Amino acid sequence: IEDAGYGKFFIHRTGHSITTTLHGSGPHMDNYETKDERRLLPSTSFSIEPGIYLTGDFGIRSEIDVFIHPDGKVEQTSGVKQEEIVAILK
Repeated sequence: IEDAGYGKFFIHRTGHSITTTLHGSGPHMDNYETKDERRLLPSTSFSIEPGIYLTGDFGIRSEIDVFIHPDGKVEQTSGVKQEEIVAILK
C-alpha cells in the first residue's frame, strides 16, 4: 500500500482478533497506534481488513476472517474469495 502511494490514506489497523465481542482482546495484526508482540494462538480467530480511504467520498476495504484450529491449521472462514468489486452508492 505504501509502495503504491496510498500510505497516507491507510488510516486504521490491518486487522484484529475476533472473540465473542466484535473486536476481541487478543493481538492486533500490526503495530498501528501501539506495538503488539503477542502471538496468535490455536483456537482463536482474527481478521485481516486493510482499507484505503481517499479524500472525498471514496474508500475501499477488504476483510478476510481466519480461524486457527487447535492443531495449528489455518482456515479462511469468510467464505468464497471475492472476484469483483461491488459498488455501494449513497
